[in-house]
Amino acid sequence: MDLKICYGLIILLIISTGTTFAQESLISIQTDDNNYDEGDAIVVSGKVTTVIGETPVILQLFSQGNLVDIAQLTVAQDGSFTKTFLAEGKLWKKTGEYTIIASYQEHQIETGFSYTSKSEAVVITEPYEVDAGSYGTFDVKYTIKGGTVKKMVVDSNMFAVVVQIDATDEGSITLDLPREFIGAEKQDGKDDTFIILIDGIEVPYQEPDVHSESRVITIEFEPSDSDIEIIGTYVVPEFGTVVMMILVVGIMMTVLVARNKFPISI
Repeated sequence: MDLKICYGLIILLIISTGTTFAQESLISIQTDDNNYDEGDAIVVSGKVTTVIGETPVILQLFSQGNLVDIAQLTVAQDGSFTKTFLAEGKLWKKTGEYTIIASYQEHQIETGFSYTSKSEAVVITEPYEVDAGSYGTFDVKYTIKGGTVKKMVVDSNMFAVVVQIDATDEGSITLDLPREFIGAEKQDGKDDTFIILIDGIEVPYQEPDVHSESRVITIEFEPSDSDIEIIGTYVVPEFGTVVMMILVVGIMMTVLVARNKFPISI
């Protein structure tokens, strides 16, 4: 008798476990990223394994237990669905972990992501003393979001400034490049485009405004990026003049010392 009860319990456990797995696998969801900032588009996509008539998928988005947004989605014939939430508005003020719950009939599944509001976003803005080797140094003002600047150096052979970053997330860096030290110009003196390489791959950049004393460019990067090369048509040209002046002064001093040490009588 006890053996029959034991077998019965085992069968019930197997059925119960199988039902649970079926419920969990009936619907799946994911986001296109794990971290978002205010103003970002949050793309939620998923799929149901069995389409049940015209039953919709209900998406609910929560922050610390408070409902932020809700959507009712029509499921495609292949079971897929997608929804884009825009992370802005009065309900998107709290930085922290957000939860998305997807419901399909009695089945539910959830996922989450991290969100940072503009008021709490970490943005670093400061000048950096660029190392130009034997030519000296000059300052470049910059703003970076999503990482930190490790180093800035001049590559005189490439007419470039190389920025080494530690990218912790998707982000961007804005560089205020002084024209007297680095630039990209055509033969007629007008502005030309910079060549921007991230880890050896050419990428676009933004330069919305034109400034007389500098060129302000913004470059977007990914979490795995490290080396950004800004290549122009000249770099630290005035240091070449300084070096020549120092050389001339040095030669003159050498001549004067030699004349004093070995006077020439006429």
